[in-house]
Amino acid sequence: MSTRAVILGGVGLCLGLAWAFAVPARGAEPAPADPFAPARNRMVERHLVERGIKNPRVLEAFRTVPRHRFLPPETLRHAYDDESIPIGLGQTITPPFDVAFMTEALDPKPTDKVFEVGTGSGYQAAILSRLVKDVYSVEIHETLSKRASEVLKEVGATNVHTRVGDGYAGWPEEAPFDAIIVTCAPRKIPPPLIEQLKEGGRMVIPLGGRFNQTVYHVTKQNGKLITKELRPTLFVPMTGRAQREAAGTQEKEKP
Repeated sequence: MSTRAVILGGVGLCLGLAWAFAVPARGAEPAPADPFAPARNRMVERHLVERGIKNPRVLEAFRTVPRHRFLPPETLRHAYDDESIPIGLGQTITPPFDVAFMTEALDPKPTDKVFEVGTGSGYQAAILSRLVKDVYSVEIHETLSKRASEVLKEVGATNVHTRVGDGYAGWPEEAPFDAIIVTCAPRKIPPPLIEQLKEGGRMVIPLGGRFNQTVYHVTKQNGKLITKELRPTLFVPMTGRAQREAAGTQEKEKP
């Protein structure tokens, strides 16, 4: 047999084996397609890209994280609308644009250790899990924390660490953090969060009253905070100690 025949025969054998392994066995079911993928891609284009979100890593995270998994079953038809949706106990899942805007403003790095106040549904933590090394997230409502933790595990967000507690106090055992994101609105930045933010670190936080809030970007330089006002917003108020302090301040201000 000629060398040419041997070579051609070898190529044919390789192609035959490749075909054999590429084609599913007769009767085998192909992997199911994600029926929500088209809606998720439309959400990214319509509500994020067209409204100015540019970070390609952030956009890719939104294309891959299944938002519908973090919602109550009866609200699935709204999963990829740019809406705030109730998740129980007076809490909501933040609209996709607001999550994307705050995530992009946080400028997440692959090596970052991030602290999140307000796990809520777990969606923001899942987005961050695609972008940073570790996420530490605290939720004051035990029921929500348990549900979010289960879904985060189911979607493979194994670098998200959750616990029940008052986010006002931060997570001192894991501090300092490269970045902090707050998904509920206190009237002022809780001092423990300032202490637990690493020098040079970034924080994105909504501040204000119930219906008058602004998102701020904060950096810590030489122990001092440099704040930048970003945009008006509307989040649920921070409860726990922040709420008690706000109530106490209002009481003192009464004539």
